[in-house]
Amino acid sequence: MAPILQVKNLSHIYSIGTPFEHRALDEVSFSVEPGEFIGVIGHTGSGKSTLMQHLNGLLKPTSGQIYLDGKDIWSDKKLTRQARFRVGLVFQYPEYQLFEESVYKDIAFGPKNMGLSADEIDRRVREAADFVGVTEEQLEASPFDLSGGQKRRVAIAGVIAMEPEVLILDEPTAGLDPAGREDILRNIDRYRKEKNATIMMVSHSMNDVARLTQRLMVMSNAKLVMDGTPQEVFNHALELLEMGLDIPELTRIFLELKKLGLDVAPVYTMDQAVEALVKLRGGNSHA
Repeated sequence: MAPILQVKNLSHIYSIGTPFEHRALDEVSFSVEPGEFIGVIGHTGSGKSTLMQHLNGLLKPTSGQIYLDGKDIWSDKKLTRQARFRVGLVFQYPEYQLFEESVYKDIAFGPKNMGLSADEIDRRVREAADFVGVTEEQLEASPFDLSGGQKRRVAIAGVIAMEPEVLILDEPTAGLDPAGREDILRNIDRYRKEKNATIMMVSHSMNDVARLTQRLMVMSNAKLVMDGTPQEVFNHALELLEMGLDIPELTRIFLELKKLGLDVAPVYTMDQAVEALVKLRGGNSHA
C-alpha cells in the first residue's frame, strides 16, 4: 500500500535573516500509511506543532517536500487547497476558534467552504456531531453557552465534518478532566475505525499514546529522533527521560524494579506488566 503522506527532508526556519532566526525543523523525513494511528511526542519547542502545520499546507517549507498521495502539495495551488480539506488539523484549545451563532453553523463552516450542497452539508454536520457526542438540542445552541469539554467536541466536529482522510490533533485533551479526556479519545478512535482515517496525535500524555497508538514519533531539537512502535520507543525510556520527556507510569515503575536488581524488561501496558510479574514470580518460585 502506498503512503498517504510522505515528508522528505523538511526544514523550516522562522524569521530568516533577522536576529530572531530560529530553525524549527531540521531535515525531517517520514512516511504515513493509510489508517495508521500515530502519536507524536517531544518536549516544548521540539518542533511538533510546526511539523503538524506543514502537513496540511498551513506553513510552507523553507526546504523539503510534503507529498499527499504521491503529489507535492506545493507544486500547484489546487493541490495546496485540496490538502487543507483532505488533511484536517485540530489546534490545541480549538474551542477558542468557535465564532458562529449556533453549534450547527460552526460545524457547517468547513463543508460550506468546500462548496458542498445543502443536503450534503447537513448530512456531514449531523454525522460529525454524532461522532463527537453533540446532541440535536446542542446543535441549535450557541457554542458560547456550552461547557469547555462540549466546546472542544464542537471544534473537533467542525474538522471531522470535512471528512479528512488524515486527522491531525495537537493536544486534543489538554485541560480536560479525566472523563472528558476519555470521551474525546474514544471519539477520535471511533472516527479512525469507521472512516478508515489516518490519525496523527500530538500529546504530552505518555499513558494515552502508549494505550492508543500503533506508532510513535519522537521530536527533539527540530529533528525526528525516534520512530517506531510504542514498545520500540519505550525500550529507550532512559533516553526519553534525558530528553526531558515523561514516560508511562508503568514503564517508570519497571525501571525502578530493574534498579533494584530484578530481571524485568520495559513495559508500557497493564497486560505487559501482569505478564512480566507472573513470569518473574514463576522464576523466583524455582529459586
